[in-house]
Amino acid sequence: MIIGLPKEIKENEYRVAATPAAVHAFVQDGHRVLFEHNCGAGSGFSDEQYIAAGGELTPREEVYRGCDMLYKVKEVEPAEFDLFHEGQVVFTYLHSNAHLEATKELLRRNVTSVAYEDIDDDNGHFPALVPMSILAGKGGFVAALYFMQSVHGGKGLLLNRTAGVATPEITILGCGASGVSVAELASAFGNKVTMLDVSWPAMEEAKKHLPINVEFMQSNRENLEICLKRTDVLFNCILWAKNRKDHVVYRKDLKLMKPGSLIVDVACDDNGAIETCRSTSHTDPVFVEEGIMHYCVDNIPSGFSCTASQTLSAATLPHALAMANKGVERALLDDAHLRRGLTTYRGQLTLEETALKHHLSYVDPKTAIEKYYQG
Repeated sequence: MIIGLPKEIKENEYRVAATPAAVHAFVQDGHRVLFEHNCGAGSGFSDEQYIAAGGELTPREEVYRGCDMLYKVKEVEPAEFDLFHEGQVVFTYLHSNAHLEATKELLRRNVTSVAYEDIDDDNGHFPALVPMSILAGKGGFVAALYFMQSVHGGKGLLLNRTAGVATPEITILGCGASGVSVAELASAFGNKVTMLDVSWPAMEEAKKHLPINVEFMQSNRENLEICLKRTDVLFNCILWAKNRKDHVVYRKDLKLMKPGSLIVDVACDDNGAIETCRSTSHTDPVFVEEGIMHYCVDNIPSGFSCTASQTLSAATLPHALAMANKGVERALLDDAHLRRGLTTYRGQLTLEETALKHHLSYVDPKTAIEKYYQG
């Protein structure tokens, strides 16, 4: 198979899907890798390193048009639409629910797309999301330290236990990987940290890894209101279902919060768990709603691109190799977890959540593949 490795074009996106070590793994298995000039430069990987690994330096358009599988990081951008060809595989973070135009374009062009974020495992976790969730959580806390400074529009509160002043209070929605990552840094800085979750096992598991200045509360309306009234920074770390129309924190709830408090939406689902959140960029990261500053950067890990690219590549490479070595259909049929990420196939939408939210026709992914595949 021919693998295409492009340079990301999203604003402030410095990650790359495959490190030189990953390229070597493809070449070792008999595949070709076409890579675009400087595709890894933002993460500290040179063209020379990719060439040494067996990659072939190729002009951008030829990377897209000459590959069987495009292996990338971010959602499909309009500038990429005309470079796709029928039967091609796109393996990336798709977020098809939030990028309907791109999803329809993949359907129209009969492109097979597999989304990192929807691949699960036997425990119901999302292994291609976890490494980025950890970085997003830690990066979100770093952002909170920055934007709470008065010189950056905040109320001048140092998120740290400091003698002579009240200790800041941090509230975290969700005890998953990103929530625990926020709590690790927030508690290490000496803050009072409260984590809310609906899952008792999730809270118990998080408790094992965190110090005693982190408390755990059942996520219900009463406890949420208690936390909203006292918190200085609210972190949202809940992965919101694509078809949900409700919220945990509604616009009216922001009136309960202290003036000058901050919301950091790590999960960054537009109009998701927090009604007032909408995606922002590293260039223009914050906005104010109901007097509350919001930080909703949708690619926080890009700020730590070297670390992010290495961990992301390690998480997705086994699936990419499986599709290259077995062929896409065989790999998808053999692995129900990988198949869970199949979003478009031969002009059919195969991700149920996106179909439900946007009232589109849905085809079960296994049924869609078996209709055509004769292997």
